[in-house]
Amino acid sequence: MTEAAERRTNRRGQASRESMLDAALQALASGAPGSVSGNRIAKDAGATWGTVKYQFGDIDGLWAAVLRRTAERRGTLPAHAAPHGTLAQRVAAILDILYAGLSSTDSRAIENLRAALPRDRAELERHYPQTASELASWQKTWITDCQSAFADLDVDPARVREVALFIPGAMRGITSERQLGSYIDLDEARHGLSKAIVAYLQG
Repeated sequence: MTEAAERRTNRRGQASRESMLDAALQALASGAPGSVSGNRIAKDAGATWGTVKYQFGDIDGLWAAVLRRTAERRGTLPAHAAPHGTLAQRVAAILDILYAGLSSTDSRAIENLRAALPRDRAELERHYPQTASELASWQKTWITDCQSAFADLDVDPARVREVALFIPGAMRGITSERQLGSYIDLDEARHGLSKAIVAYLQG
């Protein structure tokens, strides 16, 4: 095969891979029955399950690639937060980022994927080792990003870690209230959460 022909083949293969990842994200975000089916995703991408396996190995490889794709698009927290602001401004910026991001297509896709995966960590690691590894890396990256966001302030890194661990769950709850059409004042809820976090970090 000539070098030019090899480049064209590689480009086609990459385009096929991208198409499958896009199809997987759209299917997962829909939350429709069968959205976690490899055959359904292959069909949506105009491919066969054999083609998906060629690109990703198996369904575990596909889910791990989907998680990597969303992580790449999300980027790192310090790039989006208020790196030179006060403690209160930085906490508020992080909550704003999550509030906006948790209603995105990528976030809905990941939530639906996680809902379909085994809850037990050992079972997840046994059946979906690559996916489990990606999810574990997310927690490490998130904690590191949060600690970096406050690194130049006089706050306890251990408390930052604790805050980093509970913020995503707290913000999912507030986001869920928004999606359900809650009567709660969600701006006030976020403001109260932000003040509580700042008070805790200040010790």
